[in-house]
Formats: sequence, structure tokens, C-alpha cells
Amino acid sequence: MHSISNHVADVRERITLAAQRSGRQHDSVRLIAVSKSRSGDAVRDAASVGIHDIGENYLGEALPKIDALHDLPLCWHFVGAIQSNKTRDIARCFQWVQTIDRAKVARRLSEQRPADAQPLDVLIQINIDAEPQKAGIAPWALAEFAAQLLSLPRIRVRGLMAIPRPEAESDAQRNAFRRMRALFDDEKPSGAVHWDTLSMGMTQDFETAIEEGSTMIRIGTAIFGARA
Repeated sequence: MHSISNHVADVRERITLAAQRSGRQHDSVRLIAVSKSRSGDAVRDAASVGIHDIGENYLGEALPKIDALHDLPLCWHFVGAIQSNKTRDIARCFQWVQTIDRAKVARRLSEQRPADAQPLDVLIQINIDAEPQKAGIAPWALAEFAAQLLSLPRIRVRGLMAIPRPEAESDAQRNAFRRMRALFDDEKPSGAVHWDTLSMGMTQDFETAIEEGSTMIRIGTAIFGARA
């Protein structure tokens, strides 16, 4: 618990400094604690020091945690690859989905979102470096793809998400984030009235991402420590 508390404090300080360097307030950046392979107790410890947003990559791992932590006011983000046969539980149990890159998946999430729940907030995943092994749509496909999503009644398109290729040179890493920020700012889809979120930056690069305009960062190791 003490370690997680210290880690969260350190991450928040780094967020504040990075935001200041870019002329922004620290609260313009939303911190998602990614708890892949971490226990429910670790998530509870993070929540006790003010973490509200939790990211999960695997549905089978996430569902027991969501059930065990139902007493906490947590906001759950699905940040992994989505299989079509898993959309019902994702639509039922999560508030955000950050990895939308197929219209079929988006349609299923919209259809399966419970009627008594708020619309599901989603981000479009962009393959900003055109990596063949990585999920996400091409930047040039954004307008047409977003138009399909905006027609769905039970999801809200909130913005973009990306996992740029790790670069040894800081300038190259910064360039990828800049291209994402330009896409987010310049290619806002017509009718996207909730367009407010640019999710980019993880443990190894979140400060650069914030300096280049990220509004949401996804942090695992820097909060929970190195995985066994």
C-alpha cells in the first residue's frame, strides 16, 4: 500500500510538471491506472489514494475485479483488443472503451449497452505509425469510420487513442504525439459533439505525451510497480 501511494504521488507530480511545461493545468489530464495482471487488492489500494479510473486489457481478468470492487466508485476503461463474442460483457460492465477500430464491434457494443446505463464512451484507436502488427485504423480513414460510429445511438465518440511505436530518439517519439494531436484537432468529425479526449502516453512516455497535448494517460508500471 505504501509503495502504491508513493507511486501515485510521484506520477501526479510528474503530470503537474508536464502540464505546466505545456501551459496547462494538471487537471486537464485524466489518469487511468492500468491494472492488467494486478490483484483486486492492489486496485483497492490505488483507489484509497484517489485513483478513480481503472483500465483493463483482458475481460476474463477484469470481470472478477469489477465484481469484487463493486463497492468503490470506480470508472472502468477497457483498453485491450476486443473479440466480437466479448462485447456483451464489455458493454455491460465498462464505462469507456478505448480501442475501437472495427464498425462491427462498435455496432455490437451499441446494441448491447444496457438501456438503463449512460451511453458507452468510446475512443477510436489510430495506428499512427502504420505498424502492421498493431491494431487501429489509418489516419486517413478517420472521417468515414467516425461517421459510422456517430450513427450508433448507445455510444458516444469522445476522441482518439493511440499507442505510438517506441522510439529511442525523443524527437521521433514526440513527432508521433504531435501527429496525433494534429489529427485530433484538425480532423474532428462532423457531429462529434462530445469530442474532448486524446488518450496517449504510458509509463515510459507520458510526460512527452502530455507536453504534446494528451488529455488522458494510461499508466500501469509507474503506479503498481514492475510485473513479476
